[in-house]
Amino acid sequence: MTSDRWEPAAFKTRIDDVLHRLVAQEADQFAAIDPLLGPVAEQLEAAVADGKRLRAAFCYWGWRAVGQPDSDPLVRAAASMELVHAAAIVHDDLIDDSSLRHGRPTAQVALRGAVRGRPRADAAARSLAMLVGDLLMALAGQLFATSGLPAAYLARARPLWTVMARELIAGECLEILRTGAGPDTAASLKVVRYKTAKYTVEQPLLIGGALAGAGGRLREGYSAYGLPLGEAFQLRDDLLGLFGDPERTGKAVADDVRGNRPTALLAETWRLADDTDRVRLRALVGRRRLAAGELDEVREVMRRVKAFDRVENMIGARVELALGALHELDVPTQATGALTTLAQSAANRLS
Repeated sequence: MTSDRWEPAAFKTRIDDVLHRLVAQEADQFAAIDPLLGPVAEQLEAAVADGKRLRAAFCYWGWRAVGQPDSDPLVRAAASMELVHAAAIVHDDLIDDSSLRHGRPTAQVALRGAVRGRPRADAAARSLAMLVGDLLMALAGQLFATSGLPAAYLARARPLWTVMARELIAGECLEILRTGAGPDTAASLKVVRYKTAKYTVEQPLLIGGALAGAGGRLREGYSAYGLPLGEAFQLRDDLLGLFGDPERTGKAVADDVRGNRPTALLAETWRLADDTDRVRLRALVGRRRLAAGELDEVREVMRRVKAFDRVENMIGARVELALGALHELDVPTQATGALTTLAQSAANRLS
């Protein structure tokens, strides 16, 4: 990758190299403490094995859009966003009791083998997974602080880490508190905003901008672009979770329906459904053992009442808002092009 042309695949390789090298070293040091820790160390590496690296890309372009050049220290700092994401995913899978991620068993499932035959083995595996997530978050801070960027640059961005953590955890808490409650589209969109949108697009952009010394007007533009795009990203995720191809998404289908989670898709389905459909939805949504035919019934209702179309429209409207805000920013043409490409990658994806 050169400073004149951004190549997403090459950027992803750079981020992967940083992450895999750092986490492999940490996993080795961790496992060296005691052989029993080997399976836990393996989950550290599994947590960063895959990913689109969108959060790192948004941080990178938050820096580049200010006019700062490409640099390896900046790439290391941007890679720390992916460790935040890896930690959040491990914790989110625990909260949601998800069994698959990237087509592989989630940490709490994979770690059952390490505690098989022990008292309360499932609870022990979940506790181990929680600690994997905690260590990943600690590594995120370490990577950021040791990225090689000047201390004064890091100091400008450090307060945003507190904001990012506060909002991410608030979103997770809101999802837990709203799960099983009455369907409410506005409340679901608030969960989307805080649980995913802010730490996926807005905060990485703002952190990259703060590192580069972005002014107030540009920071406002980052938020105007980042918030609706982050919401579009999660709304797409909700659609893929139920209507996507599991071979592409790598996730178990219907987790949201079985868990009766506060998604906008479920809320809109309920809002648009008639009394007959609502009777059936009450019987199916939240049922832990949901047969394939019953899941198809839920999908059929969603399509018939046009809840699927409503969420697609929400995605489109938010992408339009984001791109409108982007094209009002006074940033280099290369940054506009990259952020336009990233917007399409975030919102119009199959996995």
